[in-house]
Amino acid sequence: MRWGGQIVATLLGAAVLAAAFPSSAAVSDADVKAAFLPRFARYVTWPPLAAPSGSNPFVLCVVGDDPFAGGVDSAARTQSVDGRRIVVRHLDSVAGAGDCHIAYVAGNHGQSVGQMLAALRGKPVLTVTDSRNGGSRGIIHFTVVDGRVRFYIDEAEASLDKIAISSRLLALAIGVKQR
Repeated sequence: MRWGGQIVATLLGAAVLAAAFPSSAAVSDADVKAAFLPRFARYVTWPPLAAPSGSNPFVLCVVGDDPFAGGVDSAARTQSVDGRRIVVRHLDSVAGAGDCHIAYVAGNHGQSVGQMLAALRGKPVLTVTDSRNGGSRGIIHFTVVDGRVRFYIDEAEASLDKIAISSRLLALAIGVKQR
């Protein structure tokens, strides 16, 4: 990443944290990830039939075990995208996740992250995974580098799922798998 990209990433990260958390609160990796999830919707374009229409909201799902303890719900309440609110659904399994615009895929005792991702492949769902849940990667994959939350983007998979990711978000990733 070039120097300018690092500045943009630092400023975006600071803005996310300042907006999402009181200055006196200790911020965990889970808090940072929860704050990022609803913001990803601003930088993604879904195919016309999958994008919310009219006044319908964006749907962000946490699929499987929820590591955020309400953090995603709190972050989403303060966000909107193109005038649409973001609603959060908590799903025990991948059944029904095809209706989500963004799906944080965590896996659980019944389905692994890999199984959940396989079930969503080819659907216009922005899948997000976390390195602490194993090696299976969604379109966006969180990791922690030098104590900071960062992410990889698989633009090739996004393209197969008919999802376009803004160059602004791609520039913030620490790695991009090109189309």
